[in-house]
Amino acid sequence: MIPSILPTYNRAPLSFVSGTGSWLTTDDGRRFLDFGAGIAVNSLGHAHPALVEALTEQAAQLWHTSNLYHIPAQQTLADQLVDLTFADTVFFTNSGTEACELAIKMARKYFYDKGHPEQVEIITFDGAFHGRSSAGIAAAGSEKMIKGFGPVLPGFVQVPFGQHDPLHAAVTDKTAAVLIEPIQGEGGIRRVPDHCLKGLRDFCDSHGILLILDEVQCGVGRSGKLFAYEWSGIEPDIMMVAKGIGGGFPIGAVLATKDAANGMTAGTHGSTYGGNPLGCAVGSTVLNHVSDPEFLSDVNRKSGLLHQGLGGLIAEFPDIFDEIIGLGLMVGLRCKVNNMDVVKAGYDAEILTVPAAENVVRLLPALNIADEDIKVAVDRLRKAATSLQSDV
Repeated sequence: MIPSILPTYNRAPLSFVSGTGSWLTTDDGRRFLDFGAGIAVNSLGHAHPALVEALTEQAAQLWHTSNLYHIPAQQTLADQLVDLTFADTVFFTNSGTEACELAIKMARKYFYDKGHPEQVEIITFDGAFHGRSSAGIAAAGSEKMIKGFGPVLPGFVQVPFGQHDPLHAAVTDKTAAVLIEPIQGEGGIRRVPDHCLKGLRDFCDSHGILLILDEVQCGVGRSGKLFAYEWSGIEPDIMMVAKGIGGGFPIGAVLATKDAANGMTAGTHGSTYGGNPLGCAVGSTVLNHVSDPEFLSDVNRKSGLLHQGLGGLIAEFPDIFDEIIGLGLMVGLRCKVNNMDVVKAGYDAEILTVPAAENVVRLLPALNIADEDIKVAVDRLRKAATSLQSDV
C-alpha cells in the first residue's frame, strides 16, 4: 500500500508545529535550533513580525488576480530588484525550478531572435543543482538526478567543476550560455573563486554567449552580500532567484538585462501564480531588511562568530570534522565521518542541519540569528560530535 503522501522524501522522524526566530517546536514539545532554515529559505527566521504583518495585511486586501492585470505589489518588488541589482527587468515565478525554466528559455530565445536558432546549448558544471524539472535535471546531468527519467532533454553540456580546459573545449557554434551557481549548495558548498567568476564573465563575452547565474540558494544576503556575484565585481546577463527572497513564502524570480530579455515579448512566457500579491508583499519586506548595508555587515560579523566556534570544534574533534568552507551564512562543515551520521546525531542534540555532497553538512541559519544562538549551535554540534566519537 502506498502512503497518502507520495513517498519521495526520506523524512526525519520530526514534526514541527510552531516556530519563532531560529527555534522550532515539535508536536511533543521539544525545541530545536534551526540551522537549516528550510534549506536557506527562512532568511529572517520563523514568524518574523514584519513578514507576518506584510502577509496578513495583504491577505486582508487581495490574494490573487492573475497576470492578466497589473499587480501593484509586483511592480514594487520588481522596482526594488532593478534598483538593487544589475537587472533591467524581472519575471516572477513560484520557485527556483520555475526560474531555471525561464532562464533557459530566455537564453535560447535571445539567439533565436538574433537569427541563430542553432545556439541552444547551455554549458553547466558537475555537482550543480538547478531544480527537479525535466530541464533542471538535464542541466545538472548527474546519474542520481536523471536515472529513470529519460529521455533526458538535449541541449546541455556538463563540464568538470573548476577545470578550464574542458570548459573551453565545450564551446561550439551551438553554445548559447554558461549556467553556474556562484556557490554550489547541494554540490557541497563549493564556491567559485572571485577571479574564476571574472574569468567566466570574460569567457562569455569573448565568445558572444550569455552568463546565467543560479543564486537560488546563495542569493538574498546568504553570502554576506545581497547577491553572491557582487563579491567578484562582475554582473550576469540572467540570474535565478528564489528561496530566501520570500522568507518562507513561495516566490522566485528571473532577473535579466534589457538585452538578454529582449526576445521575451507578450505570450512567450507566463505563470498563473507568479508575482501574486501575497508573495510580492512578503518579498518586498524581506528585501527592505536584507538589502540594508548594516544588516549585511552583521551577516558577515555573525559568519565570523560561527567560523570561530566551528574552528574550535575541528580542533576538539579532528576525527569527526575536517574543515570549514563557504561564505557568509552559507557554511559547510566537511566531515571525516559520514555526514548523515552528523545530521542524525544533531537530531538527538536538538539542532537541525542539512546534508550536501562532498560529505559536507550545511549550516544555513537565519540571517538575523542571535549571537547567543550561534553559541548554542556550537554547543549542540559539540554534543553531536561527542556522541559519534566512540564510533570512530
